[in-house]
Amino acid sequence: MPRSRTPRRKVTVIGAGNVGASVAQRVVEAGLADVVLLDIVPGLPQGKALDLAEAGPLLGHDVNVMGTNDYADTADSTVIVVTSGLARQPGMSRDDLLLKNAQIVNSVVEQAAKHSPDAVLIVVTNPLDAMCHVALKASGFPRWRVVGMAGVLDAARFRAFVSMELGISPVNTCAFVLGGHGDAMVPVPRYSTVGGVPLPQLMPQDQIDRIVQRTRDGGAEIVSLLKSGSAFYAPAAATAEMIESILEDRHKILPCSAYLKGEYGVEGLFVGVPVRLSRVGVDEIVQVELNDDERAAFEKSAQAVRELVDTLGGYA
Repeated sequence: MPRSRTPRRKVTVIGAGNVGASVAQRVVEAGLADVVLLDIVPGLPQGKALDLAEAGPLLGHDVNVMGTNDYADTADSTVIVVTSGLARQPGMSRDDLLLKNAQIVNSVVEQAAKHSPDAVLIVVTNPLDAMCHVALKASGFPRWRVVGMAGVLDAARFRAFVSMELGISPVNTCAFVLGGHGDAMVPVPRYSTVGGVPLPQLMPQDQIDRIVQRTRDGGAEIVSLLKSGSAFYAPAAATAEMIESILEDRHKILPCSAYLKGEYGVEGLFVGVPVRLSRVGVDEIVQVELNDDERAAFEKSAQAVRELVDTLGGYA
């Protein structure tokens, strides 16, 4: 008869699609925590969780993996990751997803928060920044325990494109991205480096501009190539880095969507900024000096987020 093991810290991933399952895989394979994979589709999370568990003997991890359709199984989670929602299809903007995904996020967060009132919420569902507002209200959590996965992914894409252009390892790159997760995001080349050297010293402006635009179009580029579906490997890797910083109390400075109350001149809005991410969630919002052009671009991006939030009505 199967025996249960002593529970350890727990990460719940809501949504067993490509992104959610890939997040679960990275957490499990890193041995960071026990994982509960939840979805409304009977059998889907159970099957994927069993598949992950069966890989354990080969990969050397021994965490518990559970698939479920019952929120009671998520109780006492340290981190809850929300990936549930409709995927963006070709020709569909993130804005098109707004109200449909707001309803989904509102429902899943309300249920999960009841069972894990002390958890940190990581929102992955798009439109990302607006969905953070939905999650904040639905959970009733303090602002520092709701954070959006956006800038980590955008910065990774920026770094990948820089490495491709220069023919160097992406490990040597560092990218800085601000603003909302969408067409108005603000990659900041002045704070982006290769081996510690600022990007403007290594590339002409037209090349930098091309990389910046490709970063903004990063998600749409993958959607157009896949034809059906959207990115999941890089979003999962970005989410896993955030989970690791929280669980291990690493205090990593990462670009995330955080609720601002006056920082960067923005009041009452989730926008992508560098934050220090620890066991409590966002324990500091790191403010950097922006020049006039960067500040104007950031304010434009924040305004685009605010317009989305204003249409959410009772969800935000």
